[in-house]
Amino acid sequence: MSEHNHEHGEACGCGHDHDHDHEHEEFVLTLTDENGKDVDMVLVETFDVGEKLYALLLERNNPGADGIILRMEEENEEMVLYNIEDEDEWNQVEEAYNQLVSELDEA
Repeated sequence: MSEHNHEHGEACGCGHDHDHDHEHEEFVLTLTDENGKDVDMVLVETFDVGEKLYALLLERNNPGADGIILRMEEENEEMVLYNIEDEDEWNQVEEAYNQLVSELDEA
């Protein structure tokens, strides 16, 4: 089994797509918005808050739109995403996410 090391040249963080000669393996989910329209979302980041795992998703065709954060849980060896409905939980997640973003900005 060969190991595949994936290295990016200088991570510029400019937000533009750079041409690559290989396909990125995107984790794409199709969610239905409040208008009943299917929207392709790309999983861009996961992070832990306490014992729980959360995922940041961005619209595949509209990366400038606000992302959404969902809770990830493993059920029957599959990852399932849930909306965060508890206000206290949301506040903790939002705080952790803001911390994550500020660390990425400083890097």
